[in-house]
Amino acid sequence: MNRILIKNAKIVNEGAIFEGDLLIEDRFIKEIAESISAKFSDVKIIDAEGSFLIPGAIDDQVHFREPGLTHKGTIETESRAAVAGGITSFIEQPNTVPNAVTQELLEDKYQRASETSYANYGFMMGGTNDNLEELLKTNPKNVPGIKLFLGSSTGNMLVDDEAVLEKIFSSTSMLIAAHCEDEATIRQNLEKYKEEYGDDIPVKFHPLIRSTEACYISSSRAVELAKKTGARLHVFHVSTAKELELFTNKIPLEEKKITAEVCIHHLWFSDADYEKKGALIKWNPAVKTAEDRQALWDALLDDRIDVVATDHAPHTLDEKKNPYTSSPSGGPLVQHAVVAMFEAYHQKKISVEKIVEKMAHNPAKLFRVEKRGFIREGYYADLVIVNPGLPWNVKKENILYKCGWSPFEGVNFKSRITHTFVNGNLVYNNFKVKDIRCGERLLFDR
Repeated sequence: MNRILIKNAKIVNEGAIFEGDLLIEDRFIKEIAESISAKFSDVKIIDAEGSFLIPGAIDDQVHFREPGLTHKGTIETESRAAVAGGITSFIEQPNTVPNAVTQELLEDKYQRASETSYANYGFMMGGTNDNLEELLKTNPKNVPGIKLFLGSSTGNMLVDDEAVLEKIFSSTSMLIAAHCEDEATIRQNLEKYKEEYGDDIPVKFHPLIRSTEACYISSSRAVELAKKTGARLHVFHVSTAKELELFTNKIPLEEKKITAEVCIHHLWFSDADYEKKGALIKWNPAVKTAEDRQALWDALLDDRIDVVATDHAPHTLDEKKNPYTSSPSGGPLVQHAVVAMFEAYHQKKISVEKIVEKMAHNPAKLFRVEKRGFIREGYYADLVIVNPGLPWNVKKENILYKCGWSPFEGVNFKSRITHTFVNGNLVYNNFKVKDIRCGERLLFDR
């Protein structure tokens, strides 16, 4: 029997912080109390005095690059970085190679993860202009949802046929997660800058090419379609102030049929950072203005935005150094997302309770994840200990991503993750990931 007793922690759960103890037995949380004595001789005791004990983060949008793009990252390497960063469950996207657009290709990814993942895993089924029949075979009990790219993406995954879109929205009861950028607007903007600069467009123009208008046209259409059909829509990586009018905080999350996510990079960076960071902060949708960033924070805090995620999407440094038109968008984030949010806590932008709500509770509610995302007796012991007074610096030597770089390189964080538990296993301790690949397939209560 695996028994671990965490003592003297500031336990953060469901809007409250209380000092107490927590007992793990095998994969589950056995007991939570003000004080628990070590009744068994085989109990491993961890003193968490001065540290927060939080539920492991559930990252609802990552790209771990396997299969087909494994020079950038693999399920093994990126899930390893995730647990070091306090993310104990992830939902991965279908734009791998080949795209996960059939049930067989989707299950192939699950098989790979079952052999190598350090964290719990779910894989989105990908929609295309011509795979509705396959989409409708998706099992809502063990697949998180359907992913649609409504702007340009890898391979055959741009869904731009309006009739097909309406058919998908009206045919499935599963959650539809959407990347919303209008392809026609982006192409028009891109041609304008290519005429002036050729392929070597300065990266600072990225938010003008993938503009506010491109985002709003697409997200507003998706929201309109969801309202028309009654579909369950989750809009990924909202990046503009304008889009926020599409979302509400007037009803509880459990009753919302249209929800929104914001990503770490849109909360951290602004267009002023392109000069220093260049293509390292080239994402789709683009990092936009400081005013957009502040609006995203405001919406996160007042619950128009429901979830914080990473959109972790690694590329090699060599790829990033290409001219603008061939430099890929995306960057690695899972190792630094939780501590980046704790940095905002130190800056008094957000409470620890709210961080936990947006990174653990709400993804669990939104996807109806079974027995995860909360610190409750009987739930899986997916837990993270965060020391808020243990500063550290991000540098090459401590970056775990396969691509070997981070947009946070050089940043001093005030908080550090000291322990991560996945299904009751201590997988990260003393700043080292143990070779325990104990991730399990996420299941959904629906």
